[in-house]
Amino acid sequence: MLTRKQHELVCFIHDRLAETGVSPSFEEMKEALDLKSKSGVHRLISALEERAFIRRLPNRARALEILRMPERAEQRPAPKAAPQPNVARQTPIAANDVLEIPLHGRIAAGVPIEALEGQSMLSVPAALLGSGEHYALEVAGDSMVEAGILDGDYALIRRADTARDGQIVVALVDDHEATLKYFRREGAMIRLDPANRAYDPQRYSPAQVRVQGCLAGLLRRY
Repeated sequence: MLTRKQHELVCFIHDRLAETGVSPSFEEMKEALDLKSKSGVHRLISALEERAFIRRLPNRARALEILRMPERAEQRPAPKAAPQPNVARQTPIAANDVLEIPLHGRIAAGVPIEALEGQSMLSVPAALLGSGEHYALEVAGDSMVEAGILDGDYALIRRADTARDGQIVVALVDDHEATLKYFRREGAMIRLDPANRAYDPQRYSPAQVRVQGCLAGLLRRY
């Protein structure tokens, strides 16, 4: 049997998922249940998970799925959720604070180096990402410093196979080397521009260059 707060929480999560397709954040759950801290939410979530009412989705920080609802749920109304704007229904994604995206090796911000594929995941504030599928690459080199991209930063990339002139992209050169540069068309050629006066632009035929994604954000650790 669930406690009153556990019952209210599972109903609140259920209603929010039904309305928006996105699980509520811990802050929203704290306010909806009139709790004093997020630690109380953590305890309730753990209790509901142990009782198999909910589960946390793998690789999606704080994203929740309802497994079953308590009996006679209609006798205990859930906290009223704040009005939500009309949004397109979508598969539940991580809540409003943190997402985990694949981290694929290091990418050159100087001369091209081979792009490495990895199995690591990187936790990223969801506010840095928009719609679409994303991955992260660790920046190596200094050729993009004038764009504020430093050696050791994590470039957050939205997967795409096309780009507009002036966008910062991950460009795969000759199908085996990747680099982070400004993308520009120059006549019949593709020009990959650095953001450092010490480096020269790189020019390739269109057949040599494949766009792998566009820069969506940057993460820096201190």
